Amino acid sequence: MDQKDSPPPPNKDERRPSTPARGDGPFPRWALWIVAGVLAVLVVSTLFSPSGNETEITYGEFLQAVESGDVDSVEYDNNNGKITGQFKDEEEFRTTGFLEGFPASDRALLDENGVLIDPKTPSPNILLSILPIFVPMLLIVGVLVWIARRQQSQMGGIMSVGRSKAKTYTTERPGTTFDDVAGYAGVKQEVTEVVDFLKHPNKFNEIGARIPKGVLLVGPPGTGKTLIARAVAGEAGVPFMSVTGSDFMEMFVGVGASRVRDLFNEARKMGRAIIFVDEIDSIGRKRGAGLGGGHDEREQTLNQMLAEMDGFETTEGIVMMAATNRPDILDPALLRPGRFDRQVVVPLPELDDRRQILEVHIKHKKVAEDVDLGVVARGTPGMSGADLANLINEAALHAVRAGENRIHASHIDAARDRVLMGQKRESMALSDEEKEAIAYHEGGHAVCAAVLPHADPLHKVTIIPSGMALGITMQLPDREQHIYRRNYLEDRLVVMFGGRMAEELVFGMSSTGAANDLLQATNMARKMVSEWGMSEHVGPMAWGADKPIFLGDDMMQTREYSEHTARVLDQESLRILLEQEERSRALLDTHRHGLDLVARALLEHETISGAEVHRLLDLASQETGESPPVDVEPIEVDVEG
Repeated sequence: MDQKDSPPPPNKDERRPSTPARGDGPFPRWALWIVAGVLAVLVVSTLFSPSGNETEITYGEFLQAVESGDVDSVEYDNNNGKITGQFKDEEEFRTTGFLEGFPASDRALLDENGVLIDPKTPSPNILLSILPIFVPMLLIVGVLVWIARRQQSQMGGIMSVGRSKAKTYTTERPGTTFDDVAGYAGVKQEVTEVVDFLKHPNKFNEIGARIPKGVLLVGPPGTGKTLIARAVAGEAGVPFMSVTGSDFMEMFVGVGASRVRDLFNEARKMGRAIIFVDEIDSIGRKRGAGLGGGHDEREQTLNQMLAEMDGFETTEGIVMMAATNRPDILDPALLRPGRFDRQVVVPLPELDDRRQILEVHIKHKKVAEDVDLGVVARGTPGMSGADLANLINEAALHAVRAGENRIHASHIDAARDRVLMGQKRESMALSDEEKEAIAYHEGGHAVCAAVLPHADPLHKVTIIPSGMALGITMQLPDREQHIYRRNYLEDRLVVMFGGRMAEELVFGMSSTGAANDLLQATNMARKMVSEWGMSEHVGPMAWGADKPIFLGDDMMQTREYSEHTARVLDQESLRILLEQEERSRALLDTHRHGLDLVARALLEHETISGAEVHRLLDLASQETGESPPVDVEPIEVDVEG
């Protein structure tokens, strides 16, 4: 299924109709400004452009034309000294004279040649007179209006800060139903009651049954909790209001509680609806666990949510759903009956679920015939729906890079290696000594994994640097495991020590390459002793189990066990590690020739499969008669001393 922790973009017919923005309509706001600008340009060009088709001549040419008797009449402007006139051939002209009028000699010349003179003093243009005053005032008024609108919008934003940020999806045409959720038949059955209540509430009211007010979806990231919530809304045919826990938090005090009230008020107006809060642990953490007291913004938001859920009536038709991957840190008041009184676990998909999810993600991709989704599902234990979607996408990218037009099985294998082991760093320069050390290190892991009866099957061994590792030994379980027996955990420890013991056996010393192996082995041994009761000396007691971490929650609390008990736990963990290390050393010493063959194959080919490792071990057994390893006697460790 399309497993995602965030709802996909809704269709256009699923969104709430949005309010048109200011200025939207038949004519946008920018078109009005363009029209006003064009009109202003036309007015200015009309006022300041010369009118008519007069010929421009100089004042000297004008006097020469007067002496020649070619000028018939002139018109003199007393304001600016401009002279316009007409020749005797009726051609018009213009020139510029003196502001104080015609000189006496020029006036006599005009009179002698019979030129008609018409001095005028035109009245000033009203528009040109007020334009220098009107334009600055208009600019000042425009700036003031802009500032006022900015302040109004800011005040409106502050006043609306308490509004809910929930996205509402109507279900006139439901976009997501249970058919879109691949697998998870048990989860669907759990939430079917919610769908039936929203569809047929009278059936429950007649018998007096009370539907859970809150449904908490619990599961690892990427398992599709949000998708299941949207499918419930789609099946029920009611509005779906989606919001995340962080949407309630703001820098202002009281905003979170205000948004919670607004969210529930909007839901009540819809009659029947589903409120979905994703990542509710961001606001639903245990109260009173911090150093700052119980009056911070997050706790007030949680208090308001608890009060709103208590205000529900059984006939309101409002169901609240939430998703989290940390139910252990939620406040107990949030999980009591009457609030989130039903928890639906959405686990990692099983084998059949993974196959159905792969079918959904590969539906719209071109796939070759050699791809067997059943094999892919068996080779991807522990992957969530989001991981499987990423796997198929990586396989498509590998196919494109290889120049293929279809996804082949080899592309899916390469994508799985990329997801599990990281990007290969083939350009990393390693010396011959380092390559040999890495080959024997990974060969030690591979030999232990191939020989031990309770270890996971060996899939692939490589000495090509990938991610942060210089080499990787990859094991893939052949079945789903939900509990782990002690012999399986001990064999895992032997495999972890295989690389370190191989280096000591071949080179006589260890290296820093086993740092991560030692860290994982130490953590597993500590859990075997302190949490899983796998130590005969400690007995069936659990010490130091993982607890949620809160600032100041356990600051004043003491340990639940004494210093002597802590010493016993450390000694028992050390005993388990030394026992499995000795088993690893004895196993590799017995299969030394097989270890050499595997290391040489890695130096030659860099990557070999698990089947090739088994073939090399069988070949070594035929050549040297190597027998399976014998059990190693436990090492006695002085716990008391």
